[in-house]
Amino acid sequence: MPTASSPLRVSVVGAGRLGTALTRALRTAGVAVQGPTGRGTPVEDADIAVLCVPDAEIRDAAHAARPHARLVGHTSGATTLADANADFGLHPLGSFLGHEDLPQFQGLGCAIAGGTPEATNAAAWLAGTLGMTPFAIDDEARASYHAAASLASNYLVTLQSAAERLAGAAGLAPGDARTLFAPLVRGTVENWAANGPEAALTGPIARGDEQTVSRQRAAVAADAPELLDLFDVLADRTRVLAQHARALAEGTRALAGPAPALTARKETAS
Repeated sequence: MPTASSPLRVSVVGAGRLGTALTRALRTAGVAVQGPTGRGTPVEDADIAVLCVPDAEIRDAAHAARPHARLVGHTSGATTLADANADFGLHPLGSFLGHEDLPQFQGLGCAIAGGTPEATNAAAWLAGTLGMTPFAIDDEARASYHAAASLASNYLVTLQSAAERLAGAAGLAPGDARTLFAPLVRGTVENWAANGPEAALTGPIARGDEQTVSRQRAAVAADAPELLDLFDVLADRTRVLAQHARALAEGTRALAGPAPALTARKETAS
C-alpha cells in the first residue's frame, strides 16, 4: 500500500465515537481522509471506504459505499466479511469516548481480516499508519475474539460498577471509591499483563481462606443482593484459577527438584 504521504483517499462512514476519532487520527497522520459522513449522507468517492457504523447497519452501508470505493472495510469486532459484504475488517483494540483531544491509536492492537491479499494489505496499512499492531483473526473466530475483548474491557467496567456499589454500602462515595480503588485495579491489570493470570491472582481464594469468602458473601447478600449471583460466579471461576495456579506452582517445584540440604558450619577454636 502507499505511504501516508501518498494521494490515497480514505472515506470514513459513520460520525460516531470511533468514526470521529479515526478521521482525526488519519488526518493527523497525513492521510487524505474524507468524512466522517453521517447516516444517510452520500458516501464520497475514495480508494478505501471505512465503515464505522453499528453492526446491524454494516451490510447496507457497504452496499451504499461499494460504487464509490475500490475497497470497503468495516470496524466491527464480531461481524464477518461475508455478513458485512465487505473486503476487509479493521478492529482497533481500544476504548473511545468521542471527546479525546487527540485520539490515541498508537500502540493498540488491531484485528484485521481480508478477503483478498490487496484487502488484507489495505487493513494492515491503515493499522500501521496509525501506529497500531495488526494481527489476523479468521472470520470463524471473530465472535470468540470479540467476546474476549468485551470481557477484558466492557465487563471490567461492569465489575468496577459492582465494586463501587458495595463500597457505597461501606460508606464510600462513588468518586472516593474510584480514587481509592483505581491504583489497586491498575496494579492488578499490570501484574496480569506482565506475569499472567495465575501469578497475578491474590486474595482470600488464592490463599484458600474460605472463611473470609463466606463473610464477604454474607455482606453482599445483605448490602447488595442483586450482586450475589455475580459474586458466586466470579468466586467459582476464581477457585478454578487458584487450583490451576497451585498446580502450576507444584509442577515448577517438582521440576526444580528438592532444595539443597543445609549443613551446620563447624566452629573451630582459635
